[in-house]
Amino acid sequence: MTLSSAVIPGLPRIRADVQAMHAYVVQNADGLIKLDAMENPHRLSLELQAELGQRLGAVALNRYPGPRINDLQAALRRHAGVPQDYGLMLGNGSDELISLLSLACAVPPSAANGQQKACVLAPEPGFVMYAMSAQLQGLDYVGVPLTTDFELDVPAMLAAIAQHCPAITYLAYPNNPSANLWDDAAMEAVIAAAGAQGGLVVIDEAYQPFAASSYLDRLTQHPHVLLLRTLSKFGLAGVRLGYLIGPQALIAQLDKARPPYNVSVLNAEAALFALEHEAVFTAQALDVVAQRALLLEALAQLPGVQVFPSEANMILLRVPDAQKTFDGMKARGVLIKNVSKMHSLLNHCLRLTVGTAPENRQMLAALETSL
Repeated sequence: MTLSSAVIPGLPRIRADVQAMHAYVVQNADGLIKLDAMENPHRLSLELQAELGQRLGAVALNRYPGPRINDLQAALRRHAGVPQDYGLMLGNGSDELISLLSLACAVPPSAANGQQKACVLAPEPGFVMYAMSAQLQGLDYVGVPLTTDFELDVPAMLAAIAQHCPAITYLAYPNNPSANLWDDAAMEAVIAAAGAQGGLVVIDEAYQPFAASSYLDRLTQHPHVLLLRTLSKFGLAGVRLGYLIGPQALIAQLDKARPPYNVSVLNAEAALFALEHEAVFTAQALDVVAQRALLLEALAQLPGVQVFPSEANMILLRVPDAQKTFDGMKARGVLIKNVSKMHSLLNHCLRLTVGTAPENRQMLAALETSL
């Protein structure tokens, strides 16, 4: 039986826009080869699993997170090469940091001084959490379509920045779901325009372990730019740990919006363990990049399939019938992501996560049969 809102206690108190939203959907992957969520397909060796288990078993679960969080911050600074005078803020995944950025910048409109409602701006199609976090925190959201080949539309971006004066402009590098790196000159034009309006720019480098380029070396050139990263694609999607790098003064202000103890002792210890074995995860990333090259070559040979360049651990492709192909692959035991309804530019598009060599062979066979 479905209850109406009139008989669900408390429902009228929940914001109408929240009730109208669609929840973030995680596909059921039981019994399937899971190639839908850009996860690192490699697990730790049995030896490292046992070593990690001993470490986690010794953690003081009865205590709130303490000095080990400082140890984790120091380890991440070394791992990422954070500039010496820059700050680092931890989040429960990069999703939490995106929400905290919106929260910190959610200035309501004021009739007294003519101040507009704060807004978030991002190219589209892009990561859905930029828009969702903006809406949940009461900011406006402005999406600017990419070009047909998924590049930044610089004139459109500059016009939108001039019109809306965004508090935050997101540039995913590489982008999700298109998996490409933006042109350097295009990025610099957008960064400069956002800065001239007094806004922040967040370079989201979630897929940096697989990319040929990073913005880190240019970060100090722009005091209004923040760099967002995560350990999810590094190989710790289940640990939920993201971090934000930026000028110390900016990070200090944003950190005020962070809940205390937002990173658990287990998350911190697991992340420290992984960073101590960084070479293992680097080798895994190199394998993913090698497998990506093989997949791109194989996919390009399939008739009727358009394959887009990738600098991430995912590949975007256009097929004659996305839903038919998705259903056929799922029936053959392979779960991918049908993104064809996310944006008009993604018409007939599917997104594949790069898996292990055996997984990729099965995926290719299922794809070819399902086209």
